[in-house]
Amino acid sequence: MKLLLVEDDLNLCDALEEQLKAAGYEVDVCHNAINARYYLTATSHDMVLLDRMLPGKDGVSFLSEIRKKQIMVPVILITAMNGIYDRVDGLDAGADDYLVKPFAMEELFARIRALARRPRQIEAANCLKYGDLTYNIDRKIVNKGEENYILSKKESSLLEFFMRNSGQVVTREQILDRVWGADGTVEDGNIDNYIHFLRKRLKGIESNVLIKTVYGIGYRLEEGAISETSKG
Repeated sequence: MKLLLVEDDLNLCDALEEQLKAAGYEVDVCHNAINARYYLTATSHDMVLLDRMLPGKDGVSFLSEIRKKQIMVPVILITAMNGIYDRVDGLDAGADDYLVKPFAMEELFARIRALARRPRQIEAANCLKYGDLTYNIDRKIVNKGEENYILSKKESSLLEFFMRNSGQVVTREQILDRVWGADGTVEDGNIDNYIHFLRKRLKGIESNVLIKTVYGIGYRLEEGAISETSKG
């Protein structure tokens, strides 16, 4: 699992990074909202550990900003502020969990494991929503406005994976693992072909959801103008 740790206390940050890596997690580290925004849009992470009291833009404001951009990566908000209204404020801004300093590493590990087990972005009707699209996971149908569209099996799996990681960069290796499975065999060119087909389908239904190429890394699902081309 790959984590993004956002903490401006350098000593605490170093200690957390060391123990998280010792526990087997892959960790990226930054110390402010500006760099955190870059990491979340340029690379892929499974979870964010976000300090509330950051320099410049605070953690709650940053969290509210990324949620408005449909970046739905799970977030544990970490703070010394333990008032009920502080916790409510953080959770309402989009935090999935709230951890108060000081804390034992065993509790942080347990919260990471618990949050990793939760289904993400699943609505009451078992749907994923992004931009002007709603994807029904059970029926494998995409809805835009009043119209329903049926995708092929691989197109459905790709769209579901992208929507679960909307706003984040996903790598070819992640696509291969999540869509084809660990034992799946597919050539790189075929991955490109399937993404090309899915782009054509999204363009054909005039969706504002785009699959953008992040050169040298992978792809990212974004919202854009309907008139924009989808060539990446």
